[in-house]
Amino acid sequence: MTEKNFKFSFAEQDLVIELGQMANLSAQAVTLRYGDTVVLTTVNYNDNSINQDFFPLTVVFQEKLYSIGRIPGGFLKREGFPGEYATLCARLIDRSIRPLFPEGFNYEVQVVNNVLALSEDCDVRFVSAFATSLALALSGLPFQGPTATVVVGRINNQWIINPSKQQLIDSELELIVGGTVDAINMIEASAAEIAEADLLEAIELAHTKIKSLIGFQTEVIKAINNPKVELPLLLIPDEIASFLKNYQPQVDELSKITDKKGRSNKFKTIFELAKTAFFSANPTWITDGAKEAETLKFIHNGLEDLLKVTMREMILSTNHRIDGRKINQIRPLSSKIDILPIVHGSAIFNRGETQVLSIVTLGALAEHQIIDDLGKDDSKRFMHHYNFPPFSVGETGRMGKPSRREVGHGALGEKALLQMIPNEQDFPYTIRIVSEVLSSNGSTSQAAICASSLALMAAGVPTKAPIAGIAMGLIKAKDQYVVLTDIQGLEDHLGDMDFKVAGTTKGICALQMDIKISGLDFKILSEALQQAQVGRLAILDSMNQVIDKPRTQLAANAPKILQKQVPVDKIREIIGTGGKVINKIISQANNVKIDIEEDGRILIYHQDQAAVEAAWKLIDEIINVKPIQVGDEFAGSVIKILNFGAFINLKNNTDGLIHISQFSKFFEKKIENLNDVVKVSDNFNVKVAKINDKGKIDLEIIK
Repeated sequence: MTEKNFKFSFAEQDLVIELGQMANLSAQAVTLRYGDTVVLTTVNYNDNSINQDFFPLTVVFQEKLYSIGRIPGGFLKREGFPGEYATLCARLIDRSIRPLFPEGFNYEVQVVNNVLALSEDCDVRFVSAFATSLALALSGLPFQGPTATVVVGRINNQWIINPSKQQLIDSELELIVGGTVDAINMIEASAAEIAEADLLEAIELAHTKIKSLIGFQTEVIKAINNPKVELPLLLIPDEIASFLKNYQPQVDELSKITDKKGRSNKFKTIFELAKTAFFSANPTWITDGAKEAETLKFIHNGLEDLLKVTMREMILSTNHRIDGRKINQIRPLSSKIDILPIVHGSAIFNRGETQVLSIVTLGALAEHQIIDDLGKDDSKRFMHHYNFPPFSVGETGRMGKPSRREVGHGALGEKALLQMIPNEQDFPYTIRIVSEVLSSNGSTSQAAICASSLALMAAGVPTKAPIAGIAMGLIKAKDQYVVLTDIQGLEDHLGDMDFKVAGTTKGICALQMDIKISGLDFKILSEALQQAQVGRLAILDSMNQVIDKPRTQLAANAPKILQKQVPVDKIREIIGTGGKVINKIISQANNVKIDIEEDGRILIYHQDQAAVEAAWKLIDEIINVKPIQVGDEFAGSVIKILNFGAFINLKNNTDGLIHISQFSKFFEKKIENLNDVVKVSDNFNVKVAKINDKGKIDLEIIK
């Protein structure tokens, strides 16, 4: 391919497209430079269709630490499985392009974003999303783009497009918006309780910038003018679709079944009837195993399409839903705290058939997570992990490593909850929440946020305010549409939008939008946000009936903490040579945990408050040395035995001598060899009898 370059200025940086320079055996490769950030994006596909229920698109975000001039940690010193940041970046890109492929395009497509160089001033997510769109558009595949994604921040009430790493850290908003020239199709955000109106303003600004980026892409696509790839779409054959219409009355009956399990079982019965009848009437369709499996998929998907039409027409024509609710009605809510013993905090949240259990664990600051990736954080002391086991939907399945979906939902909850977590100075703990999905019928990620907020307050974490999440849906047919509050699983699966909004009574803390249509206009977006606000406040009211503010005390077995400030020049004395002193303090104070910061801040943790105070007393004796005087009493241990006596450690590095004669008095017998009656580490209560001019201390034993 002939090398070609294109240049565009965006957000005070040059955006340079390089074609034909790298990876020329790929179906399409684009090298994109934005400032000093460089990403190579490749697109490849398989021209044999795959009979699956979903479009087999894979988006890969390859983190390479050489891109920031760093060698990976660990024993192998090379990159391994994708980390959380890479997974989230891949999902972000996926969500903006997946809706832009036609139905029935069931060909495996792989997009790989290779981060070759990364500048802290130029967001790699923006670069990768742009390069992905352009590579797909140039590949000839039926991609209904182009699309673009921008990042928006806000500092001191000023909007910032594609903020730098430091600006993102300082920003009260991190908004990522993807869209086409006509509409928005992907949103993700974390914010410090931003108002709905302000968020809409930021999204509109982002879309304006997106249009200019798409204009640049369009010029490049026209200039290259690559041929289209002709691949037949895998659609349900007319013969099967026509046959399945006979089952429309039975499918319509599904709309009268309100519970998920009952509806699912009835659907399986209809499927078995249709399958048996079709193969009986059309025996030639069973020619081999592969064709039979394909036909079964067509029958299943055809029946699901009938249910989709029934459900959507019912909502659009009657404003009533398949479970009997009105369009703005939330499912029954219930919550409970203190579900589990031993743990530091727990809560369970129920919304209809969706149920999530969240568990809080508190630890020392030293237990924070160290992050070795390309994101803006090097470590974090607050973690939210989300688990979605197959039993939550009544199925068998793989258990083990978290899926990309689990990582994504956990991160969304973490973004929301993080806004309410107290700072390190006020609450010097590492905090981990695990949300276990026990039963799923839609909106589990938002239920996890609700359960986690309750568990945090129950654990005594001084959160700033309760926080709740809700998922909004959409049914759209031409110019007619209905926004749904609190969607269940079927409405998510057969609907057009999953719009998750989490926040407090004051504003939005996190947001994520996925859609299955090409895009949304701002009228629908605004209506969804306003409807979500009403729903969120109703959920918060329900949660507040259980607990409305954090407890003032931690759980009995949660680590207690004492935070003190010591002179920096005393840190060395507290630690001691090779950690000798600090290890002795830890041992004497029932194995407390002690963190010492460079600025002299000391944090002592233990489940027993007495152990914490004992450790601080030992440290205080080091930093506030009081001179030993005649008459002072100590409980000391033998550290050395000589012919004429034994040395006892009184405190820190101060020792005193008990003469052998004192031991004779104590044991009431003459002692020839002190080793016969005394061993190193024996403990004695002693009193200072004499201190000579050189500071040497003579002791006598107290009976």
